[in-house]
Amino acid sequence: MATALSSISLPPAHNALVHSNAHKPPPTLLARRPFLRPIIPSIQTQPLLLAKSSPCCSNGAAASTAEDLSMSIDVLKRFIDLNLGNWTGSFYQFDSNGNLLHKISTKLAASSYGEGELMSLIQSLYIKQPPLTTSDESEWYEYKIKETNMFTVDKYQQIGFFSKEKAFALRYQTAGMLDTVIRQGVLGEDDTGEEFPRNLKLPSRRPAIVCENCLYSLEQDARVRAFHIMDPRGILDMLIVFLEERGSDVLVHPAFDDSKDSDMITPLLGTWKGHSITKRSGVYGATIAEADTIAILEMNEDGLLVQDIKSTPRGSDVTTTVHWTGAISNNLVTFDGGFQLTLLPGGMYMGCPSDVSKSVQEFKSFHLELCWLESPGKRQRLVRTFDVEGLAVSSTYIFETKQ
Repeated sequence: MATALSSISLPPAHNALVHSNAHKPPPTLLARRPFLRPIIPSIQTQPLLLAKSSPCCSNGAAASTAEDLSMSIDVLKRFIDLNLGNWTGSFYQFDSNGNLLHKISTKLAASSYGEGELMSLIQSLYIKQPPLTTSDESEWYEYKIKETNMFTVDKYQQIGFFSKEKAFALRYQTAGMLDTVIRQGVLGEDDTGEEFPRNLKLPSRRPAIVCENCLYSLEQDARVRAFHIMDPRGILDMLIVFLEERGSDVLVHPAFDDSKDSDMITPLLGTWKGHSITKRSGVYGATIAEADTIAILEMNEDGLLVQDIKSTPRGSDVTTTVHWTGAISNNLVTFDGGFQLTLLPGGMYMGCPSDVSKSVQEFKSFHLELCWLESPGKRQRLVRTFDVEGLAVSSTYIFETKQ
């Protein structure tokens, strides 16, 4: 959890939470230590900025670089604007089988400073800690989160951003870490002396992958931020979900609280028709492809889940079909292709390889997925694709309606 929270993608206000409908944390609350020491290297000047001022560049190359830089700054500004504000909600922690471990009230203050190349997104997360004794009052603990700026967002976080669709993906571990941990089995030294919220199960101190996918509500000023956390073996360790509403005092999601006996697979069954947009990772974020999609999910007579996903690229009459068959056990769907879906309450599921290390060892790409069925007939999906080196190379946003 430490790593995931250290990497959340929103900024804090300079003076804790800016005054809004949300209750302000107690004035006695001082800045606590972050969940984890920074997981990215010391920030250095990006090669792009060096090239911009290099005398060896031709006028044409310099102009092109300046134009690219301007475009990237515009994308970063739109990303920051999307995330600004005070967010109130709940933090949910699930094990790899989709069992709810913890629910904690949270507040997030997000703001920015600087202009142009120096623009940064800063954030503070406030977590409501349970009282130590029955006579104590609950405390709000503040945790500073790593800044997001031109230097971090492209090189380290590898943002996949869809401004119109209000969706983004970020990853927080380097490919080097993935290679060292999974391929070479080297964990390094353990972190010590860190502070964490009480009573929470913590992920491995050296997770191989931490990835955040964020989808915004189609109906209100709210969002879901979901984290895949893979352990050093390449196995899913836990799932973390933030349900947040901007400017609200209390966010209520009864589906997340009363879901023990609910049927989470039936709402996903049927035929879903939609459109996908795939973008290259980075603040330059060029669109790679668009396609019309049809996803069919059915239960066959043997009780197995059958999924067919059809994709027809824009301007083409060639349709590609991917066929999977899977077995359901409680909240976990395991497909024969080595991919699994963890069904979550609130109309969500999160997908990932059953064993990332297998993909890494075989130098194969892999992907992580978040699906949010916010209303019965509409859903959004965000897919994050990693290459054979563990770099997040693209993100795909899919909007679908039930037929």
